[in-house]
Amino acid sequence: MPVKPGDFLLVNFTLKVKESGETVDTTYDAVAKDARLHREDSTYGPRFIILGEGWLPKGLEDSLVGVDIGKQTTVELPPEKGYGARDPSKMKLVPLRRFRDKETPLPGERIELDGRPAVVRAVGAGRVQVDYNHPLAGRTLIYDVSVEKVLEDENEKILNVISVRIPEVDKTKFGLEKNKAELTIDVPEEAFYLSGLQVAKKAVTSDLQKYFPDLDTISFREVFKRTTPKTETQPPTETPGPAKPAEKTEEKQIPAEPEKPPSQPARRRRTPAAKRPTSKGPEKRAMMGSESQR
Repeated sequence: MPVKPGDFLLVNFTLKVKESGETVDTTYDAVAKDARLHREDSTYGPRFIILGEGWLPKGLEDSLVGVDIGKQTTVELPPEKGYGARDPSKMKLVPLRRFRDKETPLPGERIELDGRPAVVRAVGAGRVQVDYNHPLAGRTLIYDVSVEKVLEDENEKILNVISVRIPEVDKTKFGLEKNKAELTIDVPEEAFYLSGLQVAKKAVTSDLQKYFPDLDTISFREVFKRTTPKTETQPPTETPGPAKPAEKTEEKQIPAEPEKPPSQPARRRRTPAAKRPTSKGPEKRAMMGSESQR
C-alpha cells in the first residue's frame, strides 16, 4: 500500500553530503559506528515522522509519497530542496564575554545562543564568529531511505508522538487510558525529574490535539508510591503435634533429715580499743617552745 501525506510512518535512512561523501546522519547503529557518529545517549532505529509535517526536508517528504513499504530508494536533494542556500546575513560576530559563564567555544562547535542553534566558525581576540545557518545549508544531500511501517493502531501513534517530545524515556513505559474524548497518560517514574518535563507535556498536549481532533481533554497522571524496606521472612513455626505419653520413672524416697532449730546469728565480740595518751602537755610545751625560739 503506497504511503500518502498525513500517514504516521517509521522511516530508516542514511544521509550523506554529495560534495564530500561524508555521512552526517543515520538511523542505523552499525552505520553510525562506522562513520564515527555513534552517541551512547542516542537511540537508533526507524525514525517516526508524520508525512507532510516538515519533520524531514520537504524535498525528501515529497519523494516518499507513493513509495512502497520496505523498498529502499536513493533521493538526491539540491540545496533549495534541502536546507536552503547559505545566507551571509546569518553570520554574526559576538563578543567573547558572552561566553564567560561557559567554556571558551571552539571552531566547528555547535552551540545554542539567544535560544537559536548556531555553529562556531572562528574565535579571535575578544570576538567569536557564529553561523546561524543550518549546518547543511548550501549542501547537496543524498538520502538512502526506506519506509518500514505505516502505523495504524491509535495507541501506537500516540506513544510515538509522546516519544518525539520525551525521547529520554522508552515510549512503551507510558500508559494510556482513553474514554471517548478524554485521554489519561500515565507518566513512568523515570520521567518524573526530567529537566523541562512540564514544557514537554505542554508540547505533547498540543501535538495530540492537533493530530487527534477528537481529543478534548488530556491529563497526565504521576503516581508516587511509598517505598518500604523489605521485611525479613521468618522461618515457619512448627505446629505442635500430638502429645507423647509421659514416660514412667521410678522415684526413690530419701529419708528426711530431722529439722534443726534455726541458727542464731553469731555475736561480735568487742575488742577493747587501744588507750590513747591523755596528757598532751609535752607536745604543747614543745610547740610553745618552738614558737618562742622563732
